[in-house]
Amino acid sequence: MVSTSRSRGRPPWPPRPVIRRSSGLRTMESALDRNGLGPVAGVDEAGRGACAGPLTVAACILGPKPYASLADLDDSKKLTERRREELFPKIQKLALAWSVVFIEAEEIDRIGVHVANIEGMRRAVAGLGATPGYVLTDGFRVPGLPAPSLPVIGGDATAACIAAASVLAKVSRDRVMVEMDGLFPGYGFAVHKGYSTKIHAAAMLRLGPCAEHRMSYANVSAAAAGRTDAVASVLGRMDCEDRSAQ
Repeated sequence: MVSTSRSRGRPPWPPRPVIRRSSGLRTMESALDRNGLGPVAGVDEAGRGACAGPLTVAACILGPKPYASLADLDDSKKLTERRREELFPKIQKLALAWSVVFIEAEEIDRIGVHVANIEGMRRAVAGLGATPGYVLTDGFRVPGLPAPSLPVIGGDATAACIAAASVLAKVSRDRVMVEMDGLFPGYGFAVHKGYSTKIHAAAMLRLGPCAEHRMSYANVSAAAAGRTDAVASVLGRMDCEDRSAQ
């Protein structure tokens, strides 16, 4: 006769957290909280694909219970600009802790956008007013965090804390780009927010890159050299609709 430990009622080893379906985007955070790994911080960025302006990274710790006013929280890219603006102060008010950091174009050019992204996530978590027990990052692993962490593919549509961080990062960066439009008129920063659009490419060729452009990006360096064909070639690979960049 073959017996197993489970048939004797012995728990499986090593113990595994049980992930039960929760409301909205709270399933993963609820599982971590139930197993004593909270509070859970989510981290996300905005502006990685832009060729001008800062890379903006936010970290956010939400309370263990869902709030009705954040019921439609989602990936910031799926929300309208108006809805993001409405959620922004609610997240700031209801979050246990939140932090937003900016990595400027000069630093991105110096260390590269991927390294800047990882460094921004470290800084954002370090800037929280509370120490997280666990950190969920959107998409890739971030070494050097002060707590255990897990990369979550599509995290801003999976975990509420990452979705909240994505809204904080997106709204904060958009506001910076609107202000930048007044400092550097003619580029259309208030419209495309520094992303590679046809309007942006035409402005770079006409005016040349400004101090807020990322010179390490191929389309920016091509515009600085007046290489129209090279800018058009990069634009074909990187372009986004002006409406989606607003």
